[in-house]
Amino acid sequence: MLIATTNAGKLREIRRILHGTSVAIQTLEDFPHVIVPDETGASFAENARQKARHYAAATGMLTMAEDSGFEVDALNGEPGIYSARYLREDATYDERFADIHRRLRESGSTDRSARFVCALAVARHDEILFETTAAVEGLLADTAAGPNGFGYDPIFLYPPYGKTFGEVSDEEKTAVSHRGQAMRAFRAYLAGGLQDPALWPR
Repeated sequence: MLIATTNAGKLREIRRILHGTSVAIQTLEDFPHVIVPDETGASFAENARQKARHYAAATGMLTMAEDSGFEVDALNGEPGIYSARYLREDATYDERFADIHRRLRESGSTDRSARFVCALAVARHDEILFETTAAVEGLLADTAAGPNGFGYDPIFLYPPYGKTFGEVSDEEKTAVSHRGQAMRAFRAYLAGGLQDPALWPR
């Protein structure tokens, strides 16, 4: 199965959750000549479906793709689907954190509600066989904290832990995270469907 991501942090999490299954994983590194599609969807789910179909068609493989990001309610849900490209393609996450905090200060809002969202889709050629969307609710932290995780983890405060995702272990994060939830649903789907030959590309 192709896991269609170039994000090393996401791939690390995905491999950890799928560890112990009988699926042989290939990644986009195995298909260096496949063109990366433009993400033109208006939602995480649309982008996930778009990517899954694109890579399944380009490689002939059963393909899982996901799209995920960070939403801040006081910023009308931004950065949202543009999380990986927020500010600009080559912006550092420190720059992105600073801009999010600046915009929140300028808005005058005291609402710190935020969440991570992950949409996942599995495609065979042009057909979507499975999809799911998951979210984890929390708060925008006052300051970035923690060396762990990746992306927006250091500014996402998860109240039940009293820590940011940057401050917790991989296991603690995966137990509650948006991607952890979506990937466990995916793993359950694989467990139920791997014996069905109709799942696999023909």
